[in-house]
Amino acid sequence: MADIGARIERARAAAGLSQRALADATGISQSTLSRIISGDRVAKMPELVAIAWETGHTVAQLTGIGSVAERVQCAARATNDMRQTLLSFLELDAYLDDQAIPATV
Repeated sequence: MADIGARIERARAAAGLSQRALADATGISQSTLSRIISGDRVAKMPELVAIAWETGHTVAQLTGIGSVAERVQCAARATNDMRQTLLSFLELDAYLDDQAIPATV
């Protein structure tokens, strides 16, 4: 949680926004944003999407999830066809995450 908060703080500063300005732009209360940044509260996906949008970052950058190409390394033992299928799936999954479309069970 603290790592995400630190990434959000860096993104906020890089965007040249005060905490208050980011809170106002995202619709998140300043106290809630402060708690997210400090690691005292987990950010919800819609909040992460709003923060990413306002700071010019991606949700993956804020959460520290590596690129799709990095995540596909888990398929190192798969055949080339299987690896390409998995990469395509992970790219779609990353896109849906970035669009804040929740996973279904």
